[in-house]
Amino acid sequence: MTHLRIESPIGELTLFARDGKLVALHFPPAVGVGRTISSAEGTEPVLEVAAVQLREYFAGERTDFDLPLELVGTAFQQEAWRALPDIPYGETVSYGEQARRLGRPDAVRAVGAANGANPIPIVLPCHRVIGADGSLTGFGGGLEAKRRLLDLETSPSLF
Repeated sequence: MTHLRIESPIGELTLFARDGKLVALHFPPAVGVGRTISSAEGTEPVLEVAAVQLREYFAGERTDFDLPLELVGTAFQQEAWRALPDIPYGETVSYGEQARRLGRPDAVRAVGAANGANPIPIVLPCHRVIGADGSLTGFGGGLEAKRRLLDLETSPSLF
C-alpha cells in the first residue's frame, strides 16, 4: 500500500492506495493516537488523481468524486458507504433517513456504526449524515471538520 499526504483547509489528509484504487483517507491523528495502516510513500496514479479532485472539492469546483475505490468491510458497511454519494452536495440527511433509503428503517444504529467506520470520508460523504434533531454527531475527523465540510458545501466563499 502506498500513501500521499496533502494539505487541506481542515488539516493534512493522508490518502492510501493499493493496486490502483483508493483504499483510505485519514485525517490528522489526535495527539497520542497512532495509525494502524503501514505503507510507503508512493506515487500510484490514483493518489495524484484523488489529490487533484480533493483540491477541486475544497476550492468549491467539484461536487462529487470519480475515483476507483477498494472498500473493505462487511456487506452492510459497503452498502451504507456506497449510498453516501447519493446524498446531494450541500444537503444533509439523518441516520434514520439513510437507514430508510437502504430499506432498513430499523438499522439506524448500524448505519451510524457503518458511517463511523467509513474508510474514505469526504469522497464517500458521511459528513452529510447528521442526527435526527439536526445536530452534528460523530465524525472521524472531529465535529469541527464536519462543520467546516458542511459549511464548504453550502457557502464555498468561506473557504
